[in-house]
Amino acid sequence: MSDSSFLDWPFFDDRHRRLAADVDRWAEEQLPAIVDMADAHSDVDGTCRMLVKELGAAGWLRYAVPAFAGGVHEVLDVRSLCLIRETLARYSGLADFAFAMQGLGSGAISTFGSDELKERYLPAVARGEKIAAFALSEENAGSDVAAMQTCFSNDGGRRVNGEKTWISNGGIADFYTLFAREAEDSKRITAAVVEAGSPGFSVAKRIEVIAPHPLATLRFDDCPVDEVSIIGEPGSGMRVALGTLDIFRTTVGAAALGFSRRALDDATARARSRHMFGATLAEQPIAQERLAEMALDVDASALLVYRSAWTKDTQRRRVTREAAMAKLFATDQAQFVIDKAVQLFGGLGVTKGSKVEELYREIRALRIYEGASEVQKIVIAREHLKNHEAGES
Repeated sequence: MSDSSFLDWPFFDDRHRRLAADVDRWAEEQLPAIVDMADAHSDVDGTCRMLVKELGAAGWLRYAVPAFAGGVHEVLDVRSLCLIRETLARYSGLADFAFAMQGLGSGAISTFGSDELKERYLPAVARGEKIAAFALSEENAGSDVAAMQTCFSNDGGRRVNGEKTWISNGGIADFYTLFAREAEDSKRITAAVVEAGSPGFSVAKRIEVIAPHPLATLRFDDCPVDEVSIIGEPGSGMRVALGTLDIFRTTVGAAALGFSRRALDDATARARSRHMFGATLAEQPIAQERLAEMALDVDASALLVYRSAWTKDTQRRRVTREAAMAKLFATDQAQFVIDKAVQLFGGLGVTKGSKVEELYREIRALRIYEGASEVQKIVIAREHLKNHEAGES
């Protein structure tokens, strides 16, 4: 069991502590059976569909939508999202993925969508009946959103043409939050909902990655988009995208934190039970040094993640800087923590089927999606310079 003393930190209310305990209990009791029912490496799609359904039935997806649509809180509570992601990640990376994408895929609707869009999609998201996806990235416009080529036109009605790639839940989602530029002004980006069965929509190809999950390239060929499906105002897509990421980027750090905690827990148990040179590995100074470094990285990551989440929840302002710091540090340090865990396990650490080997594959993508580590450094530097300039004026 992971150390839960961090829940005593002043970032949390009693409701958060109860939530963390409840999700942990559910994950420990239910997740092994759910994942065993469908081998994630041979039936990733089926496993994800099952996980979404079960997360909905358990009520956890109610935290991914606002109260207006059957959610728990009036607006999305980032601390709750982080606690759920961290807990699920400790048990199953795919369960964390399934939860996260329901939130991210529908987050633009939750935050910027009309009441009609919220009513149309969000209750089904909360129940696990509709699977959501976030379609922003393109082959040459991943972190550089302004370089996107997918385009809306208004010839005989609004239609979208182009291709999106590295789209999580691609191929299994019921609807996609799509971002595309306006033909008459390439600097204006618009967000809209496109349903999977829409004319002109297709899954161009599925993408295989080192930690299996549904990922695909999507194609849009004169795909019609009605005005009701527009999220926010036409041309406000950049604000919608950044505002959505401002909420969910912190939760990526929380997922990495969950991976880190699991790696530290398992490595500690291994070090205490493995004997070598007449003592346990835990009694060897070099192993103690590694465990100390891992524990330090875990706590430092948690402080940054939950500072960002607390700031967003309590001050109701943009947390671009705080979220970038949390995402950057927690994901990068998780890579180091997990690597040290693999080293402490020795040969077992690189054996397929061991948990630390699984974590080693799963953590890598978190340092790339929703803004690669290098992009987070640019964001932090820009925010720092902006704040410094404001302080001088």
